[in-house]
Amino acid sequence: MKKPLGAVVIALALAGVGAAPAVAAPDSTGAVDTSTAVATAWDTVTSASASLNRALAPQVKAVSFAGTVSLSNCSGSVIRFPNSEADDPALVMSNGHCLETGFPAAGEVIVDQASTRSFGLLNSAGTRVGTLRASKIAYATMTDTDVSIYQLTRTYASIKSTYGIDALTLNDTHPVAGTAITVVSGYWKRTYACNVDGFAYRLKEGEWTWKDSVRYTSACQTIGGTSGSPVIDNATGKVVAVNNTGNEDGGRCTDNNPCEVDASGNVTVREGINYAQETYQIPACFGLDNKLDLSKSGCTLPKP
Repeated sequence: MKKPLGAVVIALALAGVGAAPAVAAPDSTGAVDTSTAVATAWDTVTSASASLNRALAPQVKAVSFAGTVSLSNCSGSVIRFPNSEADDPALVMSNGHCLETGFPAAGEVIVDQASTRSFGLLNSAGTRVGTLRASKIAYATMTDTDVSIYQLTRTYASIKSTYGIDALTLNDTHPVAGTAITVVSGYWKRTYACNVDGFAYRLKEGEWTWKDSVRYTSACQTIGGTSGSPVIDNATGKVVAVNNTGNEDGGRCTDNNPCEVDASGNVTVREGINYAQETYQIPACFGLDNKLDLSKSGCTLPKP
């Protein structure tokens, strides 16, 4: 249905269009042709409406490889917390099961363990531009979550000055179902786009159990080597989870075949579906100078 002229005038006013309305001139018979005026007004409204929609639309940040890293066996990313500062020692996040020392046992928590592990830093195009080195494993576990956080020998400012690359920021709020996300693998230099399908109350794989895990929609067909990849919210560019596993063969709660367990103990197997571990709880466990403090108020990460 075509809008009446009155609606056009109202739309112009609402859109804040400052141009004077077109006025039709009489023809040789003295009749006034209003079609041109209406068409001009309608074109103006359409243009103004499009501009308004662009202004109100969320500003989606393009997801790239900048700040991601490749490990010898996994993927990872240079991360910062909302309160991290430029002169803080930089951190790299991956999975607990990606540690160079092997898988931590169920219930094991590693804190402040010396490490000289190296990481290949990628730019936005996925090209390796340099090598970063760890000074220690600040925190790692496969209990409740599956994460490793390395402290580097360089600060954020030093990395930025040398490579022009910023760290990825961890979001400190719980992820939301339906969110459009991208899993960015520094190991494979490949991305996987899908949505947060929901959350698994418990995700059990072999001897390990993880809490409140992120379940992807089926489009994210992540593979070996993508472990530790940051899961990025497409709208904000922030990290909401760390990619860690998937049910490969339809097995029930076995290695490489995690199962979901609900609050009543019911088990669900989703063959071909992949998962990540939430990271919103991590910033609360780090304080000044990016120093780990598991006794901080609000810190819920497992303790040694």
